[in-house]
Amino acid sequence: MSSVAPFSVANLDLHWSSVRRAWAVHNVRRGAYGTGLITLGSLTPAYLPQNSPWWRMLRWLHLTGTPARVLGTLLVVAGLALLVDAWFRMRPGAQPEGEAVAYHHLKHWAVLGIWGTPFLLAPPIFSHDAYSYAAQGWLIHNGINPYHGNVMLLPGAFADQVAWVWRRTPAPYGPLSLQMQHLIVDLTGFDPYLSALAMRLPALLGVVMIGLLVPRIAVDLRMDPARAAWMATLNPVLVIDFIGGAHNDALMVGLMVLGVWLAFRARGAWLPAAVVIGAAAAVKQPAIMAAYALPLIARPWASWHWREVLVTALRVLVSFALAIGSFAGITHLTRLGWGWLDAVDVPGMVVTFSPFTIVGQAAQLVANWFQLDPSGDALLRISRGAGLLLSVTLIAIYALTVARRRPVTFLAWSFLVVALCAPALHSWYVLWGGVLLPLTRPSKRMVRTAVYTTVVLLSYAAINLAWRNSVSAVDSMNPAVAVGVAAVAGFAWQVRTHERVTDARRRRRHRRHHDRAGSEDHD
Repeated sequence: MSSVAPFSVANLDLHWSSVRRAWAVHNVRRGAYGTGLITLGSLTPAYLPQNSPWWRMLRWLHLTGTPARVLGTLLVVAGLALLVDAWFRMRPGAQPEGEAVAYHHLKHWAVLGIWGTPFLLAPPIFSHDAYSYAAQGWLIHNGINPYHGNVMLLPGAFADQVAWVWRRTPAPYGPLSLQMQHLIVDLTGFDPYLSALAMRLPALLGVVMIGLLVPRIAVDLRMDPARAAWMATLNPVLVIDFIGGAHNDALMVGLMVLGVWLAFRARGAWLPAAVVIGAAAAVKQPAIMAAYALPLIARPWASWHWREVLVTALRVLVSFALAIGSFAGITHLTRLGWGWLDAVDVPGMVVTFSPFTIVGQAAQLVANWFQLDPSGDALLRISRGAGLLLSVTLIAIYALTVARRRPVTFLAWSFLVVALCAPALHSWYVLWGGVLLPLTRPSKRMVRTAVYTTVVLLSYAAINLAWRNSVSAVDSMNPAVAVGVAAVAGFAWQVRTHERVTDARRRRRHRRHHDRAGSEDHD
């Protein structure tokens, strides 16, 4: 795919022709059909709050019983299969030689736009977070600080949309994110569902920045922009979670990518880039870590000589000072304060399948069985604490080693460590570092791991959807669950087939190149 080209409003005809050219490719259409099916399948009890306007239509069509739930699960699973298959087939080098030329001239942003379009009017996909955003904006409109209260302080349509596990927790997000939620609620006329739907607007802004700038950073690093675009911006997890799910992580990552791109522009550009990172952290706080990498992008840490260490340390301190100053300025302007400091543990209040939580839960189960822990949660807390300690240790090691000459690699690895070692793990957390991973010169093994991780995360989403679509939590034999389980097997078959076909084509291409070189030497 041709991934780096000037994008300007003045060239709308040229851009529209790029979209038409992309639509003409059958694998691009395949991905669009996939996201279209996911959109249709999302009109299901699994992710629709009871006050959603879609319920009136579903009840009128008698689509609320078990057959409709199974149908919704089938549509989503089929859509996921089509989208993943299209993504595999779009991989640079995965096409037969006769098709490679057509793919080379595709614009990745056009493909991303085509795949994401069906989600624009869909209810939030695979998550209820957008409904929480709307309820938090409603709180601010009514003079309640979401850091000091919860959505149940205002019972009604906004609160009813929020997943029950988050109804009595304070907001953990940055102040810029909360005030944007407030603005969107005001602009949508205080409509609960439309407010949640409009939370896609800041997420789309983040996706645009990711889609346009990741390939350009790849060029700055002398890497293949097409491979970076395929692995990061066309990744099905990004399409589903950032566009479909409307997560504010999209804007955080987009601003972070903007900061990194700015740091490559000129020697002093890391200074305004640090201000941008402060804004990214005001959306979601983990972005502040990127401030460490910015001065190292502009000027690598050359040696351990004391003068070099001192200069590097001063530049890093200036970067953090600018980022924190930007964050503090935004906090002052929003008048929401620093209450998020008391809510940093909110995401971990719900048990998710994060590695250290799984280990802690297993150990806790054994301890409780033998009545070894009177508190009932000590081992879980110890395991989670160990995960946090490991993440801090690894990031410190990366900061003193990897970051010296490969600051973007430091960011990718560190954000992945944070996501995997945190008490709570969601697929959109993995994208914090996953978007930057193709900029690390990943090995074939790492690319294969990223592909498998993508499929695992989507398989979990399919199982979670199927379970939610059961008539009740105890109805484990509901056919929707069986569909979800079957989907996992289907995704595993997909990825194995893709790897075999890709490896075979790579070997044939290498053999043909070797034979051609041999014949030229013979001549």
